[in-house]
Amino acid sequence: MTTVYDVPPHDLIAAVAQELKAAGKVVPPAWAEFAKTGVNKEMPPTNPDWWFVRCASVLRRIYIDGPVGVSRLRSFYGGKHRKGVATGHFNKGSGSVVREALQQLEKAGYVKKIKKGRQMTPEGQAFLDDMAHKIRSKIQSSPAQSAAESVAE
Repeated sequence: MTTVYDVPPHDLIAAVAQELKAAGKVVPPAWAEFAKTGVNKEMPPTNPDWWFVRCASVLRRIYIDGPVGVSRLRSFYGGKHRKGVATGHFNKGSGSVVREALQQLEKAGYVKKIKKGRQMTPEGQAFLDDMAHKIRSKIQSSPAQSAAESVAE
C-alpha cells in the first residue's frame, strides 16, 4: 500500500492542492489575496492558488506529525526575519492562515479536533494515501513508457 512517505512531497502537495480546488471543499477567505504568510515575509504569495497549496501542505504535516496544534504549525511555516542591518531572528508563520486552513480541513472531514490539537480522520488519511498511490503510479509508468519509446525508435 502506498502512503505519503513513498512519494515526493512537492508532487503530493501539488496534486492534493489541485484536488482540493477541484472538489470545492476548501475556499480561500476574502482576505487571502492581501495576506502575508508570516511576519518574516515582505510581500503576499505570488501564486494565485497559494491557499490550496498551504491547505494541502497543512494536511500533509498533520498526517506526518500526528496530533499537532496551531503553534507547532506556525513554527513549521516560520522563517528568518531580516531586520535590515540587525541580525535576523526566527519568527513564526501567520496564525490566522494556519487556523483558517485547519478549520476548513475540519469542515471538509479530513481533520478532527482532539485535546492535543488536530488529528487526521480516516477519511483524510484515505484521501492522502489515494493521492499518493495515483502519484506513485504516474511516476512508475512514466519511465517505463519513455524506455519503451526509446527501444521502439
